Amino acid sequence: MSDEIKSVIDNLASTFEDFKSENSKRLDEIEKKGSADPLLEEKVDKMADDISKMAETKQAIEIQEKNLAEAQAKLESLETVIARPETGENKDVDIQMKAFGSWLRKGEIDEMEKKALYESDDTLGGFYAPAEYVADLIKGVTEISPIRSIARVRSTTNRGIEIPKRTGQFSASFVAETGSRTETTGYSTGLMQIDAHELYALVDISQAMLEDSAFDLEAEMSEEFGTQFAKAEGTAFVSGNGVGRPQGFTDSGAGVSSTNSGSGTALTANGLLDLMYDIKSDYMTNATFVMNRGTFGAVLKLEDTEGQKIFVNSMSFVGSAPSTILGKPYILAEDMADVAGSAKPIAYGDFSRAYTIVDRVNLSVMRDPFSQATSGNIRYVARRRVGGAVVLAEAIRLQNISA
Repeated sequence: MSDEIKSVIDNLASTFEDFKSENSKRLDEIEKKGSADPLLEEKVDKMADDISKMAETKQAIEIQEKNLAEAQAKLESLETVIARPETGENKDVDIQMKAFGSWLRKGEIDEMEKKALYESDDTLGGFYAPAEYVADLIKGVTEISPIRSIARVRSTTNRGIEIPKRTGQFSASFVAETGSRTETTGYSTGLMQIDAHELYALVDISQAMLEDSAFDLEAEMSEEFGTQFAKAEGTAFVSGNGVGRPQGFTDSGAGVSSTNSGSGTALTANGLLDLMYDIKSDYMTNATFVMNRGTFGAVLKLEDTEGQKIFVNSMSFVGSAPSTILGKPYILAEDMADVAGSAKPIAYGDFSRAYTIVDRVNLSVMRDPFSQATSGNIRYVARRRVGGAVVLAEAIRLQNISA
């Protein structure tokens, strides 16, 4: 970790300590006078917003460190492969990537290169991107889409997947020693279908940049496509209605229950405690809070009955345990609702068991040299399929802003 990042962390940790002091003053004034000084309220709100940004910075740092570790592992793996005798597999990957890059730049490839790629089976034409390119793109999507980091992710070459699901359970009964034992009923199973829905993204690249051999076209497109895909699917995983898109865990049709906050307009510490303990103990081990940055700012101000913050900060200790809310980790997902009456701004539970994401492996890319020709650009259209649904609703709950 760089000295610059460490400095940012130390400064933000100091801000958190100042925030606790100023917020205590605010609470004292409210208790004594019924309200706090407006300037103090404004100051505390500003500090809470700064700390919310700190949380986003921390989340980004953790992703960077994870990517660095993965890159190191990939490098070591590559060095191992290079040291092995030539098998021909690496050569095939290189040919595919070279052919794909040549087609992206020029729109033309020779017969040998064409054999290395698979033509898209959709009416728009184009080619399927090589598996290595798709893997890098999905990795980029994962870095931006926080729900992917806690949900279960499955890959398929089909339009979707079917998951076995228990729809009923036996009921045990007491019986006398010599009493008759009737057959227990109620146990049943079924299959839940999660379809992969089409998602597309557009990227315009200038012809001049394509003619520059030093321009890393594949990396640029992967980043652009990844960002667009991540934003679209991130919204769907949270609030999608399941019609032509994934069904989000906050959608009313997902079957996720809610716990009232204890106030019709705000979050409360007791409401969050109720939310935590309203899910079964089996799901608490890997449970995570999910909320947006504004809601996180409101959580920062909450205290328990002994005046202790429910948010525990560890930013000042590099390599220490992550910061937590009531002892549990959290992620920031900007598509979650804001705090307001009847809104559901926080989700909590074991998302690895509750929510499944389905990625269809193929990525189709079409090169369009005509529609943007007057602007000097080449347009690329990428199409992939992704699905998502709640598969075990009882493993998560939502905080409902209500008395």
